[in-house]
Amino acid sequence: MIRSTAKATALGAKIRAAREAAGLTQRQVCQQTGIHPGTMTRHESGERPPAEEVVIAVLDAVGVHGPAREEILELARDEPANGSTWTAISLPDRRAQLEALVQFERLATDIVDVSPLVVPGLLQVNGYARAVMRGGRVPEPEIETRVAIRMGRRDVLTRARPARYTAFVADHVFRQRFGDPADHAEQLDHLLKLAALPNVELRAFGLATGWNDAMDGPFSLLTLGAGETIVQLDNRVSSVFAREKDDVDAFQEAVRRLAGVSLSAGETVELIAGLVEEGDR
Repeated sequence: MIRSTAKATALGAKIRAAREAAGLTQRQVCQQTGIHPGTMTRHESGERPPAEEVVIAVLDAVGVHGPAREEILELARDEPANGSTWTAISLPDRRAQLEALVQFERLATDIVDVSPLVVPGLLQVNGYARAVMRGGRVPEPEIETRVAIRMGRRDVLTRARPARYTAFVADHVFRQRFGDPADHAEQLDHLLKLAALPNVELRAFGLATGWNDAMDGPFSLLTLGAGETIVQLDNRVSSVFAREKDDVDAFQEAVRRLAGVSLSAGETVELIAGLVEEGDR
């Protein structure tokens, strides 16, 4: 059973990325460091967080120095095997969390997004994503990199064994215009295309009929292959991963209540198709 914490997963992802950037295989690094190949695999997957001295040996082997080295070591020192809730505020920590999120999405069998404000990231097209990031004042030099990462994440919905995906999205989101008219048109068409996939379900809900659980803010539930579910929350200044049972149960119950007040998948597709037909692009 996978029992990796988010920090352990982020650390493993950074180690793997550093090794691949050096053009080295796991076997080559193991030969240089004396780490058993099976252990190295578990380090990179996050299943077995490495001790700091092991991380130092690996970084020496792959030639990582300077700020990048210190960022990885800081994550290793921060007890990635302990603690089931990880709150990130600093930019390096948030970048590490993004790497962990990408890894969890790759491992996930089921993903649920609740999004009262924008189209969820896994459903966004290039132009929409870029406009949202500019509106959120993401530094301009970082935007294209972030857009590329977001577009790459969408593979979890269309790969050979895709994750089952459900998105609860406020109905006004489909009418909002981010980017130019062509970006909006492409976004609506893309939503209809994805909604036709057997593993994707879009559910619209309204915000004009009283309080519902989405009003607490956006969140995601990622269920891994072994059945463990992780909660991910994100806002302008911080990001949180939580995996305590009580926390997960509370968010799963919120999803069940939200499903009770949302349109069906078929009704949601009709809503989006109607906007397209009306030329509301």
